This record gives sequence, structure tokens and C-alpha cells, in this order.
Amino acid sequence: MARLASEELVRLRQVNAVTALLALATYAKRDITFVPTKAVGTERWHASVGAFQFELLLNGPRFFDARAKTGGGGAIDLAIHLYGLSFNDAIGLLRERGV
Repeated sequence: MARLASEELVRLRQVNAVTALLALATYAKRDITFVPTKAVGTERWHASVGAFQFELLLNGPRFFDARAKTGGGGAIDLAIHLYGLSFNDAIGLLRERGV
């Protein structure tokens, strides 16, 4: 894997979670009936990666998995969470998917 430049790391940490999810998930659909109770811009998405199902709350670069009760920020964290990857493998997958 090519060396990770600090600019690329910053960019991947700032990628909108919806953009990252659409690039990473096998299936993703926004729940249009969801009304956020805390952060106004939050959206609920249902997604699949392989045989795994996720219910994600997305707001900017941040995500929260409502079922696993865990979250993070940026495309790297999302790739690690969805696929169970290492940091380096997550970077490789994001590069491969054009994120």
C-alpha cells in the first residue's frame, strides 16, 4: 500500500458519512420516516455489507450504529466498522472504491 499522506488522512476523516456509506455498502437506503430528536441534520440509514445488516445514524462525517451502540467519525472509521478491517486495509478499500 502506498504511504498515506497527511492530506489524504484529513480528507478521509472529513468525508460525509452518507458518501462513504454509499461507496462501501452492498445496499443502503435512507429511512425517510426518521425524525431526529437531537441533531437536526441526522439521517437514519439501513445498510447491508455481505450478510450483515446495519442501522446507522449519520450526520456529516459522524456515524452511530444504533444496534451495536458504537460510532465514529470519517470514512476510515466507517470502513473499519462495517468490514472489521485494520486501519491499513480500510485505507486500501477506500482507495479502491474511489472515496
